[in-house]
Amino acid sequence: MTAGTPKPQVDTSKPHPARVYDYLLGGKDNYPVDREVGQQLPEIGKLSARQNRAFMHRASAWLAGTGIDQFLDIGTGIPTAPNLHQIVQRIRPKARVVYADNDPIVLRHAQALLVSTPDGATDYIQADVRRPEVILDHARTFLDFSRPVAMSLIALMHFIPDENDPYGIVRTLVDALPPGSCLVLSHGTFDFHPQLAAQVTGTYGKGGINLRFRSRAEIEPFFDGLDLVEPGVVTAPEWYKDTPPPANEENAVYAGVARIP
Repeated sequence: MTAGTPKPQVDTSKPHPARVYDYLLGGKDNYPVDREVGQQLPEIGKLSARQNRAFMHRASAWLAGTGIDQFLDIGTGIPTAPNLHQIVQRIRPKARVVYADNDPIVLRHAQALLVSTPDGATDYIQADVRRPEVILDHARTFLDFSRPVAMSLIALMHFIPDENDPYGIVRTLVDALPPGSCLVLSHGTFDFHPQLAAQVTGTYGKGGINLRFRSRAEIEPFFDGLDLVEPGVVTAPEWYKDTPPPANEENAVYAGVARIP
């Protein structure tokens, strides 16, 4: 981002996943159209949003603890402290983080994502995951792709329908990363609440948001060819490393971390 960047235009007539997620997390950077969607979702939606965020915190901290100091976070969402860079720079003060999101309101708040430690650095690009090359081209100007990068796709790919080739998108992103890099991914599922599928999908659909929750068998292929970190693809509360186990609450999110060989 540079000084003088035009103020982004936010369409407040249509809901956006980033703003609905902000509402589910208890944030205030959302509009009536976003709240209308969030209010029609079952309570498991709010609980899963919090669990998903907590997974991101645990996975990012663990990766920083293993020595990774470069992060590419796609589908960042509206800044909610602590943000990813705040988590990892506590452990790796020199960590460099690139954020990407396609919602103009995130760009409005991106200054909060750019407050780095003196030794580290953060950057932001407004871009859509469906154009992975754009994100990669920008990330290469800020990160050193000769060294490991942790790439996170947190609660993002379930907004990419099958016709947009979600597996191909992830493969393009993963293939660009050097060995030793990691993929961090979480994804919504109806495996545990099939009775809610029509309600949740319909609620998002009425707002013009495509939602494609997937089963565990459909989520695992995102990690094809990678070395899954234990405990593998599990529910969000079940993924933890070197910390006390979180409360194993009801949820609707799978999560996993894998290394690129």
